[in-house]
Amino acid sequence: MNRTYVRDIKNNIGEVVKVQGFVENFRNSRAMAFIVLKDITGKIQVTIEKEQHPEMEAALDILTGDSVITVVGKVIENEYVKMGGIEILPDELFVESVADALPITRKEIPATKKKQAVERSSIDQRIDFRWIDLRTDENQLMFKVQTAFVAAMREFLLGKEFIEIHSPKLIGAASESGSDVFEVKYFDRNAYLAQSPQFYKQMAMASGFEKIFEVGPVFRAEKSFTSKHTTEFTGFDLEFSYIEDYRDVMQLEAELLTYALEKVADKYGKEIEEMFGIPVVVPKLPFPVVTLAELYDGLEKEFGYTVPDSEKGDLSTEAEKLSFEWVKKHYDHEFLFVTDFDAEKRAFYHMRDEHGTPMGYDLIWRGVEITTGAQREHRYDILAKQAEEKGLAKDVEFYLEFFRYGCPPHGGFGIGVDRMTMLLLGLHIKDAMFIFRGPNRLNP
Repeated sequence: MNRTYVRDIKNNIGEVVKVQGFVENFRNSRAMAFIVLKDITGKIQVTIEKEQHPEMEAALDILTGDSVITVVGKVIENEYVKMGGIEILPDELFVESVADALPITRKEIPATKKKQAVERSSIDQRIDFRWIDLRTDENQLMFKVQTAFVAAMREFLLGKEFIEIHSPKLIGAASESGSDVFEVKYFDRNAYLAQSPQFYKQMAMASGFEKIFEVGPVFRAEKSFTSKHTTEFTGFDLEFSYIEDYRDVMQLEAELLTYALEKVADKYGKEIEEMFGIPVVVPKLPFPVVTLAELYDGLEKEFGYTVPDSEKGDLSTEAEKLSFEWVKKHYDHEFLFVTDFDAEKRAFYHMRDEHGTPMGYDLIWRGVEITTGAQREHRYDILAKQAEEKGLAKDVEFYLEFFRYGCPPHGGFGIGVDRMTMLLLGLHIKDAMFIFRGPNRLNP
């Protein structure tokens, strides 16, 4: 007999079905037993009248919460059953796997007249047993949402004839600078884990691919202990050729995110608001754009927030946070493009205008930077000079070769999938990843 998912059981009233899943809840009394079975699509009550099924007693005696079972039985309607008014009366019950007592508490258990409240285990304790923690409705919804988000971005770009590539993550030189990379032993020499696919995205432009994207792992050797940093994450990167300037890159990103968030809102918006208490806001086009100087001026007038002149060439974390309230008030928007950073604060491969200002931007969503994008410098002589200024000419010799034999004007950006998930659902980065990696976390 083929398995039936819980979501489809309503189509099988009066029929015998086979369902499989985890035991979400289990109540075993002298005459009756009630099991809430959960699979990836939903939950169903299994009701057992013991007098009619003495052969199931042995299985019920060993059953525990989170055990895995297979049930074959008849689907009937019952108005007293809270979960959709449907239950299964089993003919067969198989215990596939018996679960030990759980080592973590996945959710806070409120106090009753007979029992004290039980606190939820800390995030670090839950990560120690992440495979158990991931069984919750919230966590499983999170990854359904992330899947829909990435699929929508991929769909949008494929509709514009982008090509998907998969660049190497083991590289022979540091990605973008001499720091913040992981060094690994590679046979008789050293290699590095790629900080981003940046150089290979640009190689694809020099290859005449014109429009590419990639979804893959990114590694950052940063000893950061914040709610948004991690040493390994999933990046969604793209690059495309024959742009007029960096505003074309900003426009594409705004359209991409609007399309993806609309898809997520249509499919999961109601569930996200019910489980996470946050509405999915589909942004309006165009996204607001301000220069860095204009933003600092606005934050000073609005909040009295200032930074020393020496720090005004880059965006501080506190300014990022305050920008959310500012952009909501002045533009009724959750997104904000910030332009005109100092050249010393931007990567050497960003093209600069006639004033020496990098032709790029940061995109802030809900008070957190999610993207640095730019038009890239595609002219070999200028790019080599800018690398020399940063003291990187030797480190990026292989990369500079991409531009010696012709390369079109191009630009692009990267989005952290995990950070987007975190902001979409209002979580800490540790909660928003399948398995978090940080300076003190290499397991499980």
